[in-house]
Amino acid sequence: MYHVKEAFYTLQGEGARAGRASVFCRFSGCNLWSGREQDRASAACRFCDTDFIGTDGQHGGRFASADALSEHLMSLWPEAQERAAPYVVFTGGEPLLQLDEALIDAMHARGFEVAVETNGTLPAPAGIDWLCVSPKAATSLALTRGDELKLVYPQQEAPPERFTDLDFRHFYLQPLDTTPLAERTRHLDATVAYCLANPQWRLSLQTHKITGID
Repeated sequence: MYHVKEAFYTLQGEGARAGRASVFCRFSGCNLWSGREQDRASAACRFCDTDFIGTDGQHGGRFASADALSEHLMSLWPEAQERAAPYVVFTGGEPLLQLDEALIDAMHARGFEVAVETNGTLPAPAGIDWLCVSPKAATSLALTRGDELKLVYPQQEAPPERFTDLDFRHFYLQPLDTTPLAERTRHLDATVAYCLANPQWRLSLQTHKITGID
């Protein structure tokens, strides 16, 4: 049984594949935070801005099999797009609590390229085509290689220096998004300055928020 908070068709807003048309599948649940505000202060990840509780979001629900969920996600991809490979992004919460080889195989059978956005604390099943790891605080990484490492910056317990020697193709810093505008601006300025001083890292902006794309 797969528990999906929401699923939707949009443009990828962050990182190396920003701008790519994607079906997003957001699984319910996370191993670093319950999703409840009363637990935020004691959570391993305290800055998450995503609702991943339950299955009541857009196109969310419970799916009894990999085939049922893959068919559901396929229905969100536009028809007659022969020149664009179907692309699905599994995210959360923490997608590796639920994503398995059966679902990856089912998506591949329907022609999809499979991407995952994970906090990296759990092992990944075989067959993922694009693996993006976003480390959180002082957690230990089970995944130390992949396509993209995307670090929210600044995090006092997760400085970029911890990750520079890992085996990833792309290294991105993404400014911590906070409510006070002045603080958000400071985070952006600090991220830009770090990327300029350490060109291994590239700047990632949340373009979906900037443009107002859902």
